[in-house]
Amino acid sequence: MLRFAAVGVAAALTLTACSQGDGGSDDDATGNGTPEPATIKLWLNGTDTGDALREYLVTTFEKENPGSKLVIEEQDWSGLVPRLQTALASEEQTPDVVEIGNTQSATFTYAGAFSDISDLYTEVGDAKLLQGFVDAGMVDGKNYALPYYSGARAVFYNKDMFAAAGVEVPTTLAEFNETAKKLQSDAVSGFWFPGQDWYNGATWLYTAGGDFAVQDGDQWKGALSDPKSVEGLEQVADLFANATNAPADADSNEPWVPFNAGQAAMFSAPTWARWSIDLPQCNKGVDPDDTSDEAKALRGEQQACNEEHTGIFAMPGTTKGEFATAFAGGSNIAVAAKSKNQELAKNLIRIIYSPEFQQMLGQNGLIPGNTEYTSSMGDDVYAQAAVSAAINAKLTPAAEKWADVEGDRILEDFFQQIATGTPVEQAAADADKLLEDTLN
Repeated sequence: MLRFAAVGVAAALTLTACSQGDGGSDDDATGNGTPEPATIKLWLNGTDTGDALREYLVTTFEKENPGSKLVIEEQDWSGLVPRLQTALASEEQTPDVVEIGNTQSATFTYAGAFSDISDLYTEVGDAKLLQGFVDAGMVDGKNYALPYYSGARAVFYNKDMFAAAGVEVPTTLAEFNETAKKLQSDAVSGFWFPGQDWYNGATWLYTAGGDFAVQDGDQWKGALSDPKSVEGLEQVADLFANATNAPADADSNEPWVPFNAGQAAMFSAPTWARWSIDLPQCNKGVDPDDTSDEAKALRGEQQACNEEHTGIFAMPGTTKGEFATAFAGGSNIAVAAKSKNQELAKNLIRIIYSPEFQQMLGQNGLIPGNTEYTSSMGDDVYAQAAVSAAINAKLTPAAEKWADVEGDRILEDFFQQIATGTPVEQAAADADKLLEDTLN
């Protein structure tokens, strides 16, 4: 049912979306060169873009575009592809500007769902933009989606649990696996690793030299059965069996929740997750709506306490001193081809790439789309972990129909099979067939 529902994302959009480069109805019909006031809609996914950043976008956009309004709608990452498929094909439902996962960009770009914004590329950063993300949003040398941010994953750990177990921060991936198993108990997961969490599962796959799929001429070939892939996936199976209590049918959403509850010694997430750490021994019981100086001071004490008891490190590689090849999470940003407010949408893109907003992204633990502003992340342990994790980070295959893979949840199902005991080689062979059917 999932495959049937999501299959043909590209074809469905191509039939209904404007052709690439045309854009929707223009909105600069005031006669004085400025867009006519309108309300535009921005889709943001999950909570990565915090409240302060959203407020900045709204206030700045409305100040710079008098009479216009910006409405931000939050979307869940889960099930995003079919929602985009429906919304981007309709002038009535489409957002004007949309955040899209970097791995999903190619499919929607090829489908003609986004407007050509090549004229903005040089203006907002040119070669300083995250080039892997730029490539994912490019067709025939034209830009249809630009990098919003990258969120390389690092490992958060409970210092008290490490001390109690007599373990140190691991320096190789093999050491990490053993450390996770030593920390494991009936009540505590050594490493919070839900069965559908392919984002983190990719670390072992990539670090072993494997991949999800590789291009062979004009066809795609599933690569999960490759011996190098199997080597990495066997380590994943070992962790599922011996180092986690996380549900096999759950995804990677909010791994800090079990960590905060004392149910996990480690979890892996983008470094902005530091702001979601809330250990019981540190909680001051501050009313979240209290804006008094006293409340602010208590929140500062609470954050300092959380960071005193929480450590972070970039996932180590196969050799000491190296880093693992993690999945390069993050997003692109695009103007919907069906938007009736093309110029206003581009004005919002300009604000997103303003030095002020790019630095705000960095200050909130996200690697800015324009690498000129990565220094805004600071030089503390969180920034160092983020940069180290990003050194070898890798995207998923740049296949035109990769979004169909995600829409069909092929990878979630594959890792869940491993988590529930299906032999790696059997699960890999089945998934490779599905990947080939979908990508080709």
